[in-house]
Amino acid sequence: MENFMANNNYDDLNARAAKRIAELGNDGVVALKSLNDDDVLKQYQDALYGLRENGVNKIMELNQSIAAAKKNKMLSAEDRQKLISDCTAQINEAKKVAAANKQADAELSRHAVNYANVLAKKVIAGVNSEQDAKISTLKDFYTKKMDGIKADAAKRIAAASSAHDKDTARYELKSALFDAKNKRQTELDRCNDVKNQAFTEHVQVNRTLRNGKTNFAEDMELNWKHYVYNFKATKFFLDNGLYIAILLFFIICVIIAPVSGAGNLLTLPNIFTILEQSSTRMFYALGVAGLILIAGTDLSVGRMVAMGSVITGLILHPGTNIVKFFSMGPWNFTSMPMGCRLAMALVLSIFFCVLFSVFAGFFTAKLKIHPFISTLATQLIIYGLLFFGTTGTPVGSIDGSVKDLIGGRWVLGVINGELVTFPKLIIPAIFAIIVAWFIWNKTIFGKNMYAVGGNAEAAAVSGISVFRVTLGIFIMAGIFYGCGAFLEAFRANASAGTGQGYEMDAIAACVVGGISFNGGIGKIGGAAIGVVIFTGLTYCLTFLHIDTNLQFVFKGFIIIAAVALDSIKYLKRK
Repeated sequence: MENFMANNNYDDLNARAAKRIAELGNDGVVALKSLNDDDVLKQYQDALYGLRENGVNKIMELNQSIAAAKKNKMLSAEDRQKLISDCTAQINEAKKVAAANKQADAELSRHAVNYANVLAKKVIAGVNSEQDAKISTLKDFYTKKMDGIKADAAKRIAAASSAHDKDTARYELKSALFDAKNKRQTELDRCNDVKNQAFTEHVQVNRTLRNGKTNFAEDMELNWKHYVYNFKATKFFLDNGLYIAILLFFIICVIIAPVSGAGNLLTLPNIFTILEQSSTRMFYALGVAGLILIAGTDLSVGRMVAMGSVITGLILHPGTNIVKFFSMGPWNFTSMPMGCRLAMALVLSIFFCVLFSVFAGFFTAKLKIHPFISTLATQLIIYGLLFFGTTGTPVGSIDGSVKDLIGGRWVLGVINGELVTFPKLIIPAIFAIIVAWFIWNKTIFGKNMYAVGGNAEAAAVSGISVFRVTLGIFIMAGIFYGCGAFLEAFRANASAGTGQGYEMDAIAACVVGGISFNGGIGKIGGAAIGVVIFTGLTYCLTFLHIDTNLQFVFKGFIIIAAVALDSIKYLKRK
């Protein structure tokens, strides 16, 4: 296969481009409205297309044909195989062309992008100058127009013979000013659209010249320009007001902590402690997040944690555990290998959490009972069973060797005179976030969750089983609760009272993280950040020796603020 460049000399094209670049560098004026109107750039695009037509472009088309053939149920196995074989043979030939033209493509693309960048600066500058002049004219025009409207109205009001006529004139004045302001804003937005589109077109042209390849610097600049262009102060503070307030609170805590004698708050040991406390809570928030996404909630989280922790504590307790469960016991699992005991504790914790989650989920999914009621009932049932079964007696600590293995810390060293250790529980929390993110964003089930949360009726009409999705969310929540409860036992002695109030913390973390109680809106990343923020807030208050009871006041204000902001956004969308 002959090199495409062998029959095509682009020296003249590059020379024309270089000459034009030199002219533009000498303050040459470009009277173009769009980059696509430039003849030299068109020639570059045509030349690059010629280099790619029978090479990289053909490879892409043939791969698409193969993918379509594999999905085509109308083709017989023989015809499908023949089509794939033919496409594969053509791909091999196209690869030879692509390899032969690779260097020429890269060189010509570099010249074309360089030319487009220089030309774009002039085009964008010209467009911006033209639109700025238009914006100035529009502002002057509408200022005079509104002044005229006010003057006419003042005359009408002065000449009015009755109060009714004056009120009518004032009403007409307000209407006329409102219409004029709307027209002015529409015209101004149109001018800004043209300016924004000029830069967007530049990036799109460069991507075409590079055959779809993006450039990091271009993408960052484009994203920033789009952000600035779409920026609205009211929307920004509505979306981020709570985060800003919490950030300011953290800054104040960091400042006053040394002054109050509490010490330095912003240290690595403190940060790792916050992350360690967040690690188990992360599982509960990830479970609750799915229910909030479908406009529900879960009040049974705390009791789920207690149940899983008690089970884990009984199985992993060193020696004989004198605590009886429903008069059964004492318990001694030390004859079993530690690996089997760990697996047994984890599986049973997950099993019972899923069992009770399914119990609550069935009534919600089948009978349309609100999750608030079904999970409240589940909470009471578990609470009663746990306290009756254990008589409220703590099951004790788990085996020290395995506790350090899973719930201990790695020593990182001494930094600034302080021993810094890394909590091991952070690792499973990170893994849980990754799994939850994958389910929410990369699976059909995740897409269906958003659909059901956004509009259950519409989801049902489109063929989605609302019952299965709802029940699936409860099962997923139970799995997360079970894993979190298992790990919770490595942090403290397990009892029927373990996890008290955890449901409020989990729900609050999700709300702070931007998961809407109205359903269909939220991200796993938001829930994870919410957990860290809420845990950090609690830690800061404790660090500053704020009374535990007073901390509930702070939490209450944060929850109501988060829900209020979410409701405002929901009402605005309506």
